[in-house]
Amino acid sequence: MRNAFWLCHPLAVSACFGLLLPAMLAAGLPAYAQTGVLPPAEARGPAPAPAGVPNFWNVERRLERPDASQLPATIRFLTTDDFPPFNFLAADGALMGFNLDLARAVCAELGATCTLQTVPFEDLLTDLDENKGDAIIAGLAATPAVRQRADFSERYLGTPARFVGRTGTALRAATPEQVANKSVAVVAGTAHEAYLRAFFPEAGIRPYPDAAAAREALRTGEVDLLFGDGIGLALWLNGAASQSCCRFVGGPFTESRYFGDGLAIALKPGNDQLRRALDYALQRVWEKGVYADLYLRWFPIGFY
Repeated sequence: MRNAFWLCHPLAVSACFGLLLPAMLAAGLPAYAQTGVLPPAEARGPAPAPAGVPNFWNVERRLERPDASQLPATIRFLTTDDFPPFNFLAADGALMGFNLDLARAVCAELGATCTLQTVPFEDLLTDLDENKGDAIIAGLAATPAVRQRADFSERYLGTPARFVGRTGTALRAATPEQVANKSVAVVAGTAHEAYLRAFFPEAGIRPYPDAAAAREALRTGEVDLLFGDGIGLALWLNGAASQSCCRFVGGPFTESRYFGDGLAIALKPGNDQLRRALDYALQRVWEKGVYADLYLRWFPIGFY
């Protein structure tokens, strides 16, 4: 199991993505993510993203195109193979995932060759230090401890929290007033429980030992709502285990103090040219609609 401290805000050690690979593969990845066969992508020009696709870029800001001669001809990305749907091995052994498709899109925008090398999660920073790669795209959280060893691009994905209710619920929003008389399942000892107790004190908060137990409580009607990690919940809603019982209620909760700063690309400290180039490419990938295409492919039920 992945060490969640590396991936999530310190308050969310047991709340985010510390999930076993088989459980994630069964939880609701798109069918092509398990077969290794992607559907064809439509050509897209600059256009607003579809509703529900997050935007982390100021499109009014014009970043300077990097000088290709000052960049490596090949950008060597380090990643892992145990973090679906971001970076993982498909049934046929192919390395796949949202992170990997995004890395390839970034390289294409910069006119660079892209290599993707898998290493154990605990070796990512050491291999970066030893110049075995130029950048890490593997869900590495920009915690203060990690920032002492790596710089980061601008974030390309957040890790919001969401409420989920049963399909027939009349709730359309999730304010403290509307949730006050509802029973809410949450995983005990997580940032999500701390957030509920801080901002939804009138709710009937019911802690459960793990995410599976909390989800089952909602599915069977033992509780009215479930509050937890939006990405994991989106995968559950899209999978067979949920039995189409439930849906998101209200919008995302994105307070970084509880739910972290999201996902970004890590680089060796001081590699400002490559960092600026990656920031430029990420924004261009967004502006061209490629980011929206990738998000909708990998997250059929979006978590925003």
